Amino acid sequence: MSKPSRTLPAPPLLAALAVATSWGCSGRPVGVTGDTETGTGTTGGETSTTGTDATATTGPDTTSTTGLPDLSVFEDPGADILFVVDNSGSMGEEQANIASAIGDLLAVLDRPDVDLDVRIGVTTTDNGNLACNGTTPEGGMLRATSCRSRPTEFVFNGTNPPTDKFDEACAAWCPNTLDDLATLPTTTEHDPQAKPRAWVERIDGVTNLPDGVSVEDALRCFLPQGINGCGFESQLESMWKALQLTEQSSAPNYDFRRTDAILAVVFVTDEADCSANPEFASIFDPNGNRVFWSDPGAIFPTSAVCWNAGVSCQGGPGTYSACNPVNKGADGSEGVPDDQAVLHPVSRYVDLLQSIESDQVSRVPWREVIVAGITGVPEGYAEPGDILYQDAADPQFQMDFGIGPGCVSPFGTAVPPVRLRDVAEAFRVPETPPLFSICSADYGPVFTAIGEAIAAQKGEGCVLSCVADTDPSTPGYVDPSCVVTERYTGPSGTEERILEPCVLTCGGSPCGIADGPDGWTFPAGADTCYRVLVDRTGQTPTDLDDMSDFCADQGWNLELEIERMPGTKPPDAVVDAMCEPSDNVSSDCPDLM
Repeated sequence: MSKPSRTLPAPPLLAALAVATSWGCSGRPVGVTGDTETGTGTTGGETSTTGTDATATTGPDTTSTTGLPDLSVFEDPGADILFVVDNSGSMGEEQANIASAIGDLLAVLDRPDVDLDVRIGVTTTDNGNLACNGTTPEGGMLRATSCRSRPTEFVFNGTNPPTDKFDEACAAWCPNTLDDLATLPTTTEHDPQAKPRAWVERIDGVTNLPDGVSVEDALRCFLPQGINGCGFESQLESMWKALQLTEQSSAPNYDFRRTDAILAVVFVTDEADCSANPEFASIFDPNGNRVFWSDPGAIFPTSAVCWNAGVSCQGGPGTYSACNPVNKGADGSEGVPDDQAVLHPVSRYVDLLQSIESDQVSRVPWREVIVAGITGVPEGYAEPGDILYQDAADPQFQMDFGIGPGCVSPFGTAVPPVRLRDVAEAFRVPETPPLFSICSADYGPVFTAIGEAIAAQKGEGCVLSCVADTDPSTPGYVDPSCVVTERYTGPSGTEERILEPCVLTCGGSPCGIADGPDGWTFPAGADTCYRVLVDRTGQTPTDLDDMSDFCADQGWNLELEIERMPGTKPPDAVVDAMCEPSDNVSSDCPDLM
């Protein structure tokens, strides 16, 4: 599957700031404790609109943006992470591994050089199925309740005696004080009508959890989803529905996905995808069509239906040279149109994620969707050819799943992915494979790798065009002219204000470009401002080179960074930054030529 092409935006009149990134702070304001965040300021309170003498970085008249084209609007960045967790009968050990290792993911996102606001939600692979009586399918709805309040969900009655994984998958990791844990509304001055969230959220250091409950402990309670769900797992359809439900105001998922936040989807499953089109449910019906059953004379279908209905392998029998997704009709024929396929086509899921990514890339060129699968691949997976597809040595395993295991270890056995593999590979990012082995003893390294892939999408606050130098008398230093606007939801609805530049100080007073800076201060009366970072090549002292290597290496000549007081960021803040473009790119941005 091809991914959308990426081109840098080139606004004709003004350069646009890519504020949908997370920026690090190279220095604290003098005498003020503040937080450095990305593209968002505070809500409430008026701030002065009088320009400040901050090394000639004051913008144009900031009392109005009348006449300026609204070129780019960026939501405050962060990461929205959707977990799709298999809750079928064989997933007890794997859910324990998730709970035990989730801190490794958070450790990456919490690092000072990353520092991403996060929303983390979880749903199950249960979408209901004609062959699954008695389960309570989530159908993509997010769940945020303590596993300790759901002990019966950790009992699988398909074995004799029944399998009980409550202690292993839940109680061992979820603190015993959190049996009634549920997320709470985050009511602030910015959003007094905030609704309960069906996810764990940390925005500007503030969570939607009860006092004293950490994000890690909450996730250790929320991520284990039990083992009594449908055994015909619909991993991809659960993702599809979960993302669709973020647009429905009546759903618990509503508003989970922020427009410009990094979207990451993490699948945890030990079986093949069975995202069936309900119009063809008869393929699971003992009184219906048994063309995909491994044993047409059996009383009930097995999970082999999922493999047989959506995969075609070359070579064999025994070992296969390749296995790939294929549209199959109800009569078993291959290559049917999408609307006649008994399993929803893989393109349904790739197209949805690509549409999200294309929208993000149009504003932030490096903002890719992350898809990761902890599934039936061997340890050290690097590319699709690493997966071995072969018939099972155990006839019962072959009867149950239609193919032999993709990984086996003392910690688990899992079916190799094919449909999920193609979706994950369509969104492969540099440096990180999209699939990891569910048979691993420790998911810590897996979550660290996923966290690093998410962090790599953060980038910096580069202005994605060549910005005009309004004062040529300071060679090697860009004096930009920008208007930075913040929009957010306040008590009376959408509110807007102009942000001022921060004040660079030397010994507590505004300083010139040749003076050594000792920090930044907020303008009088303001709790938010933007810092202007440029490559001051040729100036002395040399430590005035403030621009990040990330922006400088791209050839851009301006980076903006938002400073604000802690605890003042509204979760839906949107920053719009517009700067006067250069008419002499060869001089102002030679590396872009």
